[in-house]
Amino acid sequence: MTTKTGCRHLILILGDQLTPAISSLLGADRERDRVMMVEVQEETTYVRHHKKKIAFVLSAMRHFARELREDGWQVDYVKLDDDANTGSFRGEVARACAALAPETLIVTEPGEWRVRADISSWQELTGVPVELREDTRFIISGAGFRAWAADRKQLRMEHFYREMRLKTDLLMENGKPAGGKWNYDADNRKPARTDLFMPQPARCSPDEITREVLDLVGARFGDHVGTLEPFWFAVTRRDAEAAFDLFLKEALAGFGTYQDAMLTGEKFLYHSVISAYLNAGLLDPLDLCRKVEAAYEKGNAPLNAAEGYIRQILGWREYVRGIYWLKMPDYAGSNAFGASRSLPGFYWTGETGMRCLAEAVGQTIEEAYAHHIQRLMITGNFALLAGVDPHEVHEWYLAVYADAYEWVELPNTIGMSQFADGGLLASKPYVSSGNYINKMSDYCGDCSYDVRLKTGKAACPFNALYWAFLERNRDVLKGNPRLGQPYATWNRMAPEKQAEYLESAANFLERLDRNESV
Repeated sequence: MTTKTGCRHLILILGDQLTPAISSLLGADRERDRVMMVEVQEETTYVRHHKKKIAFVLSAMRHFARELREDGWQVDYVKLDDDANTGSFRGEVARACAALAPETLIVTEPGEWRVRADISSWQELTGVPVELREDTRFIISGAGFRAWAADRKQLRMEHFYREMRLKTDLLMENGKPAGGKWNYDADNRKPARTDLFMPQPARCSPDEITREVLDLVGARFGDHVGTLEPFWFAVTRRDAEAAFDLFLKEALAGFGTYQDAMLTGEKFLYHSVISAYLNAGLLDPLDLCRKVEAAYEKGNAPLNAAEGYIRQILGWREYVRGIYWLKMPDYAGSNAFGASRSLPGFYWTGETGMRCLAEAVGQTIEEAYAHHIQRLMITGNFALLAGVDPHEVHEWYLAVYADAYEWVELPNTIGMSQFADGGLLASKPYVSSGNYINKMSDYCGDCSYDVRLKTGKAACPFNALYWAFLERNRDVLKGNPRLGQPYATWNRMAPEKQAEYLESAANFLERLDRNESV
């Protein structure tokens, strides 16, 4: 930390604010103001983050600090293993204010409620006025989302997405959606086949800065989940942009059709694998959407691919951020089904006979990445069917994925994946039997369980758990119009068949609770 010399503004830049145009730098003077960046133990351990995630964030921060210095900024950077590091934002802010005596401490609003609550105490802590600025890197402001949500009975993403298309003019033709439809999701549900020419995401070799970080993470966080190497994430803006350009060239055209597909050994398929870069601030969301739109207009990608990709960023990403800040902090405690089962141990090891879960969790451990259908319809689906405590599920997702920050992860988990908010975000629980997994993947062909069997110890557990979930939560779900057909099917079953399903599910869950191998 710099010795006391004084400065006008002290500007704190957080680890997911790695953007030269971040609002905290607006109007700053390179000569009179100082930038501060800190690596703190508290942020690496409030959940036990994946080793690759910690390494990515720390390396990207160090590279961004270098980028700022090369642009003429004075940057005070505190590394995790610096002797004087206090280990928390509060401690480092207090230490910096004592050393520099700034007139003002400026910070762009963080992406997590707990950090915002912490910031609210810094002025009293330091005696320095704190200016909290809006994060302008999103396409809609917090006030804009609140205005959209006001007086609405339902806060559905599809309605929000259409208004965002109109606001940005993305994929619009004379005020109408390109192709005549807003949403081409129905075209994006085909299973994939193994292809020797399957595209791969860009891979970057660690430089000296990253290698130093990998050594630090390996030494300090060896007991955290995940493998650390090979480490191939982009950690600079230039490399992140190159990774996205490669996706545009080689994978976007197939993204739409196969975005829900899953294949053994194929971790990435046609996905862009840039969400970690985007959420850390290395990429700009509107710029990505414009590039995808341009690819469609040039004939390099079909409309269903371009629309599906833009919907994920312009629709889901902006929408879940709005929901997060609109509904926190109470939203984090949502538990509509009263689920209380502990998260199974295989979520941390991938050691299970259920091939779909072994694949999804296994690649998560290796890469700190799984695509959205693996998260929603494999790990999320099983946790929901099994009645796992949604807060434990939330903390797992937050810990294991490199792109997970609470503003984006928590609503996706609590609302979309676990339906713990009772339907605020999603119109139905996203649950399925093994049939959906068998349709959209090749996992079932090499599984210890038989997806064709409906009940019994050898049957795919998803089959009985699905019906047991519907029966167990009938009082909460019976009025849901999208579940009318499944409940009608259940009600038509003979009582003996229903009892067989419920017994099979109960027996499996008993084995799970006894920590038996499943």
